Amino acid sequence: MTPAPHPGAPDLRHGTAAARWVLAATVLGSGIAFLDGTVVNVALPSIGEELDASIGGLQWTVNGYLVTLSALLLLGGGLGDRYGRRRIFVVGLVWFTAASLACGLAPGIELLVVARALQGVGGALLVPSSLAIISATFHPDDRGRAIGAWSGLSGVASAVGPFLGGWLIDSASWRWVFLVNVPLAAVAVAIAQRHVPETRAGTPGEAGPLDLPGAALVTLGLAALTWAAIDQDGASSVASALLGVSALVGFVAVERASRAPMVPLEVFRIRQFTGANVTTFALYGGLGGAMFLVVLRLQVSLGYSALEAGAALVPFTVLMLLLSPAAGQLGSAVGPRLPMTVGPIVAGAGLALLAGIGDGDRYVPDVGAGVVVFGLGMSLTVAPLTAAVLAEVGERRVGVASGINNAIARLAGLFAVAGVPALAGIRSDSTLGEGLDDGYATAMWICAGACVVGGLVAAVAMRRGAGTVPAIHPAVDQACNEAALARGARRDPEGP
Repeated sequence: MTPAPHPGAPDLRHGTAAARWVLAATVLGSGIAFLDGTVVNVALPSIGEELDASIGGLQWTVNGYLVTLSALLLLGGGLGDRYGRRRIFVVGLVWFTAASLACGLAPGIELLVVARALQGVGGALLVPSSLAIISATFHPDDRGRAIGAWSGLSGVASAVGPFLGGWLIDSASWRWVFLVNVPLAAVAVAIAQRHVPETRAGTPGEAGPLDLPGAALVTLGLAALTWAAIDQDGASSVASALLGVSALVGFVAVERASRAPMVPLEVFRIRQFTGANVTTFALYGGLGGAMFLVVLRLQVSLGYSALEAGAALVPFTVLMLLLSPAAGQLGSAVGPRLPMTVGPIVAGAGLALLAGIGDGDRYVPDVGAGVVVFGLGMSLTVAPLTAAVLAEVGERRVGVASGINNAIARLAGLFAVAGVPALAGIRSDSTLGEGLDDGYATAMWICAGACVVGGLVAAVAMRRGAGTVPAIHPAVDQACNEAALARGARRDPEGP
């Protein structure tokens, strides 16, 4: 197949045949990753039953993916910048699909975790390149509409994910949650190779050195700390924790010395940026821990099928889709402090309601009320939080700021899934039934408390009426966070 020629400048116009092909490739490609992210939690009880996995094995099924994705996301954007966004997009698709096939065929939990870690590497290549392609190929006048179309279609994929995953699990096997990626990715690769033009920021020599030492150290650090939290085995946990901390200290040292760091540390001198990211870590930690626990609770303790458990969380997704634009407008009008203070506290209240669910409870009102309240709190927070992150870093720092914030959100989920069960007394070597009975409520209260802490941090760190940016949909927010990595996540010699 012959690829489209490289344009001299972004010139695709929305609504043309060429533009539709580019949108189709990027939506389908990134949609695979988004779909995978929404269905794996629903599959965990079935995985645990078939592979005889403990709670620790299921934690690693989630976190094997998050470790590599979180650590390498910034590097993946830089690779697209340097070697070509279409090329890295296609490589990421092929890699992600091969890893998905390995997940679907895994004979045991250990190989499944390894395959999930490889999936995260593919996601780190694929996701940042997806929207970077749109940004680099569409005419500036049509770029917003193209991102909006990508966002809406990706939002549909995220919303459909729990239904599709639940149906596949109930009617066939959890393995099809991963195997369904293969034909979808084949179509996306074919479209990209034929219809997506190649773009890059410059030649590899002009792009500056890749921060490979930083990437290696942060991956080692995150993996070791995750192992320490899940392992819960005295001396080995302590040794793993020390290794993780040492690796992350080394990562900070490398970033300070690097001429082209993945994470330019000077942006953390900005008080509002730092405060917003602390709020992000607390809020998304509560979200990540709760989503891991609630789906297990619904299936193991309340007897929900996989499809019913996925459907139970749909009000959360619908509220995010419908209310986040209005919350963004509110943040623009009054500044981010009010919604960023109230929203996490409301979200915490929703998780507190979900902490009480158990045997014999009905969806209405016992489960649904908590899901709705949590969704309202998150909807109120997400868009103003994005505005606060981006408001004071300057135009040339937007890519760096949004990329760091996205990585912190993923890291929060990683540490919550690894650490919250241990804090709640849930043994990683316990079975699903006994483990959830022992510590589910305590773990959910920890997640609720994390959300409230995020709101209190925002109340102190955010300034009333601080600089705002136009409100954006949360799906666009996440996409722009990741796409911006491929456009601007380099050190600015003039500083923040």
